[in-house]
Amino acid sequence: MDNKQEVLTLLRQVQAGAMEPEEALLALKQAPFEDLGYAKVDFHRSVRQGAAEVIYGQSKTPQQIKGILSAMGERGCRNVLITRLAPQAAEEIAGAFPLDYHAQPKLGIAFPAPRQGVGHVAVVSGGTSDLPVCEEAALTAEALGSRVTRLYDVGVAGIHRLLGSLEHIMSARCVIAVAGMEGALASVVGGLVDCPVIAVPTSVGYGANFGGLSALLSMLNSCSSGVSVVNIDNGFGAGFLANRINQMEGISPEKEDTL
Repeated sequence: MDNKQEVLTLLRQVQAGAMEPEEALLALKQAPFEDLGYAKVDFHRSVRQGAAEVIYGQSKTPQQIKGILSAMGERGCRNVLITRLAPQAAEEIAGAFPLDYHAQPKLGIAFPAPRQGVGHVAVVSGGTSDLPVCEEAALTAEALGSRVTRLYDVGVAGIHRLLGSLEHIMSARCVIAVAGMEGALASVVGGLVDCPVIAVPTSVGYGANFGGLSALLSMLNSCSSGVSVVNIDNGFGAGFLANRINQMEGISPEKEDTL
């Protein structure tokens, strides 16, 4: 069993008398992980968390990634995210497995399958230089099943650009605010919306930016309520969390009417 829906279907078959409990038990007893020696592939991740295990591509060889993908493909995993995947490694992997590769955020999606986007996540960037992190967040949320609106280059240096897109951010179930420099965008967005805001500091900026540390500290000290912060350049973490928030139950009727 590789996802929650399959487990529910199995249990309903038992409930309806269409399957014996012993058969269901056998199906559920499939190995929850496979030990490849260099990696233990977690097949029950999607049952517990609703999404297949994500492969962190940096520092892994193409051969290691292909071994992991082979095991996951045999178990029917789809839309497997590979983050921080170098172009050369992506080219080699694409020769062996179906792969959608996005060079700007260095993100690969193996065994891609169509997903109907639900809800609404808005990804907002301070500037064009933040786009690699923005796209990592947006593509992650989309691969996991969220509908995403991109609002790029709307930083506080020209705040009228952000104010011109209020309808998009105010109708979102979650907003991802990506910014470098002083990281002020997250506080501004947090003061405009009634949904959770995930702030992503980026390493974009001049010397005193300290590789994104100044933006990180600004976002951690946001005066707006409802703003949480992920690590520097962690678009994947923001996209994953935004999707989880977006797909939660109990959405207000007003938000539903706008979707």
